[in-house]
Amino acid sequence: MPKAYSIPFNEIRREQIVVNSRFIATLAPVFSIDEARAFIARIKKEFADASHNVPAYIIGGGNTVTEYFSDDGEPSGTAGKPALAVLRGSGLGDVAVVVTRYFGGTLLGTGGLVKAYTESTQMVVNAVGRGRRVPVHVAMAAIPYNLLERIRLVVTRQGGKVLDEDFAADITMTLQLPVDSFEAFQNELRELSAGKLKAEVIESKETIVAVLDQ
Repeated sequence: MPKAYSIPFNEIRREQIVVNSRFIATLAPVFSIDEARAFIARIKKEFADASHNVPAYIIGGGNTVTEYFSDDGEPSGTAGKPALAVLRGSGLGDVAVVVTRYFGGTLLGTGGLVKAYTESTQMVVNAVGRGRRVPVHVAMAAIPYNLLERIRLVVTRQGGKVLDEDFAADITMTLQLPVDSFEAFQNELRELSAGKLKAEVIESKETIVAVLDQ
């Protein structure tokens, strides 16, 4: 079984000024090469007037990964490679970063570039929340008004969340629950309703949940 690994919980951005050059690092979760390429293309479009947009990514985690970096016109080995090295050391998988540089008129030299791209990447790695991928069911159930508050509490207790509530003769509740706790939720639903209520799964997918003990 592949070893579990952390992923970025969300997209994040940090910037710094190094000897008049502006460095903007943007980091995001990505789950395929296509997603990584789309993220890089989006950042390059946003900062189309920048001197350089330096990308690096790791798809997968543990011992099974696909890696990529580019120096995007900076001297070889001074930009994308140090950015990737920071990602490797972060413990994160399914992660991409683009470090954007607006040249400030002063050459930084090889050592200065490596330091600037390393520190810019470290800024977003250190700041981003960490999460993990969890399989979930999205389900719907018709809930009588007198059970609404109790069922909301059950959803929360089972690690889920209410996505939508449509109020009519009954309440049509759309909810999301981890696959591991879905059967327990169904059991509680049956107990509350004397066996009358059941949630119907309409979608199964993966979502990112926060890891609190980083």
